[in-house]
Amino acid sequence: MSEPQIPERHARLLAYAQSLTPPTGWKIEISGDEIIMMAGRSVIHQRNLLLVRRQFEAHEPADLMPSENTDLASPNVGKLRNPDLTYIPLESGGNEVPAEQAAIAVEIVSPSNPENDLVGKVRDYPLMGIPLYLLIDPREGDITLYSEPSDSGYHQRWDGKFGDPVPIPSPFGFELATDALLRYPA
Repeated sequence: MSEPQIPERHARLLAYAQSLTPPTGWKIEISGDEIIMMAGRSVIHQRNLLLVRRQFEAHEPADLMPSENTDLASPNVGKLRNPDLTYIPLESGGNEVPAEQAAIAVEIVSPSNPENDLVGKVRDYPLMGIPLYLLIDPREGDITLYSEPSDSGYHQRWDGKFGDPVPIPSPFGFELATDALLRYPA
């Protein structure tokens, strides 16, 4: 018997993941054949995300809306990811949004599971067709903006530190101020 197609396997894994009841404050993601459970955010994480979100809101296109912790699904590649912040079309609905509709994924690196953001999502987001990935790492004060996705990864990468303005391209088109972002305590 041959192995099921990725979309069939993903559908079964998704159904199983959705049947789980994670503890309060936890969220579930799927990457390939793995279900990933993550703990809730710290106050520094939430504050940094709020500072970033406010700047994006000042430059958001009229046809997009901000959404936190929205499931972005890509059944053809077997991925379900849940970025800290994304911008999706206003007409989006349901529990999952097709990942290729997201204009950006923003992640604040978690101190408890940094590999998920630094490795897993750097691998998954371009495969899912997400055009921009903004990665903010309060552990080291690093910022990375990935763009130009393909099946082999992102082709462009911008690196900076907290305090550096980040050039956010279209459809937002502004420089993200990062001087007020906080690092996690050592």
